[in-house]
Amino acid sequence: MRIALVANRASGGGTDPAPFAAALGAELFGIDALDGVREYAPERVAVAGGDGSIGSVAVLAGELNVPLAVIPSGTANDFARANGIPLDLQAALRVAREGTELRPLELGRLSTGRPFVNVASAGLSSVAGRRAQPLKSRFGPLAYGMGAARAAATGTPLTARVHVDHREVFSGGAWQIMVACTGAFGGGSGIGAADATDGDLDVVIVPAGSRLGLVQRAWGLRTKTIERQRRVAHFEGKVVEVELPPGAELNCDGEFVDGGLDYVTATMNAFRLVV
Repeated sequence: MRIALVANRASGGGTDPAPFAAALGAELFGIDALDGVREYAPERVAVAGGDGSIGSVAVLAGELNVPLAVIPSGTANDFARANGIPLDLQAALRVAREGTELRPLELGRLSTGRPFVNVASAGLSSVAGRRAQPLKSRFGPLAYGMGAARAAATGTPLTARVHVDHREVFSGGAWQIMVACTGAFGGGSGIGAADATDGDLDVVIVPAGSRLGLVQRAWGLRTKTIERQRRVAHFEGKVVEVELPPGAELNCDGEFVDGGLDYVTATMNAFRLVV
């Protein structure tokens, strides 16, 4: 099988992807060389890196109409967790090389055109991610919990307005607003109701409240029951529009972006994942 491996060498502390390419018998490309992958015309595309590396390669696999395989070599690897892809790299490589079961999945897009596969969010998640960034190389996935604790102690609610399918569903203060495909983030946290196969975006809004109440919210995220908690709002739709204060930072699949929640869409069956 003709396989192209796209690797982000900066993910997971700079993991060398050359052994992955050798194990797959694949041609190796950098994350910034997707045009080369198109010219190579593979029968399967694999991506090695963190969650933030997957979206653009998923777009490419969809365009080429070939399956996408994921080698989870980042820090959190939430997309792999959500889809049952082994976190053991040797097992993941076997799935990437030999797997025949394909799962059609949706792809989200910010108004900037940036794709995402897990979650795009504003509020405490961005603060937590920023706090976790310098800790990831030392503590791995535990850094996200440490960052969340720091964010809860210092963060402030956002004033936001949210429309789902052009209907206003929320206006006011919020600790966090999440727009989800798989709903997975933060090294094992997530939105349990999110379904990346139905073509709908899941929107979860954690309203402003006492800082003490954030302990319960954190438990809900960790147990993937946040959308079922009292006063937490959950909606589904094809188009999500979020108005935020100027300069509000977003977290998109674990990476920081300046904007794009003002118009978010999803494409059903955008790519096929090897599982």
